[in-house]
Amino acid sequence: MSDFEAPDSLAQPFQRVRSQIELACQQAQRQPDSVALLAVSKKHPSAKIKQLHALGQNSFGENYVQEGVEKVQELSNLGIEWHFIGPIQSNKSRLVSEHFQWVHTLDSEKLARRLNEQRPEHMGPLNVLIQVNISEQSSKSGLHVTEVTDFAKTVSKMPNLKLRGLMCIPAPLDEAPLKADFSKMHQAFVELQKNYPQVDTLSMGMSGDLSSAIECGSTMVRIGSALFGQRPS
Repeated sequence: MSDFEAPDSLAQPFQRVRSQIELACQQAQRQPDSVALLAVSKKHPSAKIKQLHALGQNSFGENYVQEGVEKVQELSNLGIEWHFIGPIQSNKSRLVSEHFQWVHTLDSEKLARRLNEQRPEHMGPLNVLIQVNISEQSSKSGLHVTEVTDFAKTVSKMPNLKLRGLMCIPAPLDEAPLKADFSKMHQAFVELQKNYPQVDTLSMGMSGDLSSAIECGSTMVRIGSALFGQRPS
């Protein structure tokens, strides 16, 4: 098998997800290229990432610091854009800041300051998204939507961080309340854009709610199982 071929096991789901995104964009009267696909590769081996990369996927998301850093180092020759999408403990912030191009889970001034101080200058600013706890779940990280404006001001003053937008993981709700949460996120995103012209990313929507997220304005969907299959236990 050449470097540019991939087994049907990934080619078919990859095409299926791309088609789902395209269809959701058509239904929402949006351009297909207005929604980026982030492949969530946590717990999947580097060989699968290589296969999907060979099909044209270049952005991958990892949830666990150690596992993610190992993959970043192992696949450094591929030019992959790596996104960190899991919670970050203080003692792991340096590893994230030194190896990833994006962080989706920024939700405290303490974490922002650590990432800013630990970002190597030669890598340029770290792209960050503010995580919003849009469904107000006690079990989830993230800021209340009303806290976004003040926190954005704090982040925007940090030279080694580049504020790019917002991210959420809503509660598993029925479609109507789910769309209400997604719409609240989009509203907060539009408000943020008024003050920060570089803000261009609303990371929301996963394998199960991709279409609703796109209908409500998502610009990046995070897809794992629909691309890679079930994660190894």
